[in-house]
Amino acid sequence: MTTSDASRAGRATTGPAPGDALADRAGYDEHFLGVPVPLPVPALPGTETVVLHYTHFTVLLRPDRRLAAATGVCVDGRLLLEHVPREGGWRFDPRLPEDLQAGDPVYRDNSLDKGHLVRRLDPVWGEAAEAARANADTFHYTNAAPQADVFNQGKKLWAGLEDHLLDHAATQDRKLAVLTGPVLHDSDPPYRGIQVPLRFWKVAAFLRDGALAATAYVLDQSPDLTRDADRALAGAVPGAPPPLGAYRTFQVPVSDIAELTSLDLGPLPAVDLMPVVRAPEERWKRLASHDDIVLRRD
Repeated sequence: MTTSDASRAGRATTGPAPGDALADRAGYDEHFLGVPVPLPVPALPGTETVVLHYTHFTVLLRPDRRLAAATGVCVDGRLLLEHVPREGGWRFDPRLPEDLQAGDPVYRDNSLDKGHLVRRLDPVWGEAAEAARANADTFHYTNAAPQADVFNQGKKLWAGLEDHLLDHAATQDRKLAVLTGPVLHDSDPPYRGIQVPLRFWKVAAFLRDGALAATAYVLDQSPDLTRDADRALAGAVPGAPPPLGAYRTFQVPVSDIAELTSLDLGPLPAVDLMPVVRAPEERWKRLASHDDIVLRRD
């Protein structure tokens, strides 16, 4: 996606790469599926973003929040490499000032995980050197957002969504275009110079019977007011991260993601496989397992 494409709504700039090792990264390919799936862009005028390309994925960063507004990754299930070692540590992207990235001070000596937005294994496909480069690229702070370190069924569901959808892709290509990001809300609790997102979103696009299709999901880490209301309402203990709850994973209408995030999701709301004509209490479908995912309109 070019800068002019992104600027059709909010303002976007492509991060310069002054001779660094990231200068050759092509990033997310909106034509990867054979039909256009553009990278999301802000729907509200005046929202500044920076476009940063990596190997097989792109990050759309919000400098005012020091976090990504959205990411887009191309996943080729036929060419994924297994057992690629988790090597190296997290690092700043040299194309962007460090004070515009949420780095190690946000995560040091607390219970927050550096949550990959583009899952580490998603862009790890192709030739061995290319896959290794993609693996390393996912460890830039621009691709991280703070998440509770609690491991539970909700987080397990979230981590396996791409694998489940690849297995159910309608074509033999087993390709996905996956868009992911935090829900950046003005009310997100402040902590160490950032605001901690309480929700994360994901939209997966693929071909079904030769036509574009999509499904959408929300991961909620907001505090459970039924268990910890006093602490949650009072805010964090001074110096500690905000209280966060156990992960809850939902399948939601793609149009709800667009509304929650104020992002333009292009053609995806119109090809959602989850029926949007549902009773209000069923509009967001809480998932207990991948078997609960709706992949048909009927």
